[in-house]
Amino acid sequence: MIRVWGRKTSVNVQKVLWTLGELDIPFTRETVGGSFGGNRDADFLRMNPNGLIPVILDGDVTMFESNAIVRYLSARYRAGVLRPEEPHALAMAEQWMEWQQTTFYPLVSAIFFQRVRLAEKARDAKILDKARGDIRNAIAIADRHLSQHDWFAGEDFSFGDIVMGSLWWRYSGLGEDMGAAPHIAEWFDAVTKRPAFHQHVMVPRATSPEEWTRIEKEVG
Repeated sequence: MIRVWGRKTSVNVQKVLWTLGELDIPFTRETVGGSFGGNRDADFLRMNPNGLIPVILDGDVTMFESNAIVRYLSARYRAGVLRPEEPHALAMAEQWMEWQQTTFYPLVSAIFFQRVRLAEKARDAKILDKARGDIRNAIAIADRHLSQHDWFAGEDFSFGDIVMGSLWWRYSGLGEDMGAAPHIAEWFDAVTKRPAFHQHVMVPRATSPEEWTRIEKEVG
C-alpha cells in the first residue's frame, strides 16, 4: 500500500491525495509538516532532503515534488485515466501542469502568505498589490483556454485539472476579486462534483492567521 507523508491542509498534499482517489489506489497517510513538524527528522530527510511535503513511498519508489508524484501515479496506475494517451491531449495536460507550477502557483502563494500566514502588521502591501494585478492576467489566460475546452487537456479530465483544481480551491477561498472568468467558473463547478475532490481537497479554508492555526489543528 502506498504511504503518504503530509498534512491535509497542504495544497500540494491535496493534489496527491486527489490523484490517489481518482485512481482508486489505497493509501495510508501520516500527518507531517507545518505545526505538526516531523519534516526535519532524520528519517524524513532521508526520503526528502528538502524537508518538504508531500513524500510518497510506493514499494521501492520514494518520491517528493507534488507534480512529479501526480505524473508518476497517473503513468503507473490505470494508464489513460488521468494521463492522456493521445499526444495532443497529453501535451495540453503537461502544459497546464507546468503553467500551474510556474505562473499561477507563485501568485496564489504570494496572496495566501500575505493574507493568511502573516499578521496584518507584517504584510507587504506592494507584494500583495502586484500579485493581485498579475493574477488577474493569469486568470484571463486560463479562462480563454477553457472557453474552447471542457477541461485543461481538452475534452477529458486529466492530471492537468487536478493540479489546477486544487490550487483554485485555495484561491477561491481567499475572498479575492475573481474577475470575469465564466469559463473557469463552469469548469470548477464540474470539478466540485467529483467525489475524490470532495474527499481530499474540500477542507475548510482560512482567511486569517488565526483561522489557519485552528483549521490546521482540526483537519490534520
